[in-house]
Amino acid sequence: MRVQQPFLRVALLALAMTCLMLAGLPVFGEDVPEALRPPKGAQFAIVVFEDLQCPQCGRVAPLLEQASRTYKIPLVQHDFPLPLHNWSFDAAVLARYFDTHSKEVGNEFRARVFEHQLEINPQNLRGFAEKFASEHKLGVPFVVDPDGKLAGLVRADKDLGMSLHIDHTPTIWVVSGKRTGKPYVEVTDTSQLYVMIDAMKKE
Repeated sequence: MRVQQPFLRVALLALAMTCLMLAGLPVFGEDVPEALRPPKGAQFAIVVFEDLQCPQCGRVAPLLEQASRTYKIPLVQHDFPLPLHNWSFDAAVLARYFDTHSKEVGNEFRARVFEHQLEINPQNLRGFAEKFASEHKLGVPFVVDPDGKLAGLVRADKDLGMSLHIDHTPTIWVVSGKRTGKPYVEVTDTSQLYVMIDAMKKE
């Protein structure tokens, strides 16, 4: 009996998948953490875990934003405030507060913080946020996070980063939703960011 090639390929693929599942191995990237997948509807994305008080995070933030616009891919920002920084956690909570008005305003606040890192300290952070809010015709309540929900979101991001074994900021990945090629790659040299995005899109 002659077996048609397409049928044979499908049968072999099914057999291979069955063997992988029986062996407990991942099929089609099922082992890829959700955080290292593009948002729904996107094929690619840039994912960054950042600390708003981190000087290197401030330096690379414009590059990541520009790459996001150039390639028309999402930039997914996660909070990873480091213990040695004395106002980064509070700044992240404030950014989450501005997110409640719109994600665009929240991201604009993050960018403003990065631009003015050297001027910010624990004593003037609230005044800095109030000035930003005033420029956007918004207010900052006396108690920004009365029920702790915003702080909980920041901590959840930090826990997520810890689960990915992050130990420095910024930690940057280019991620893909394709079923072929590498699902994600860490960017350790930001001068190679565009090269890495191009390479991933070609896979």
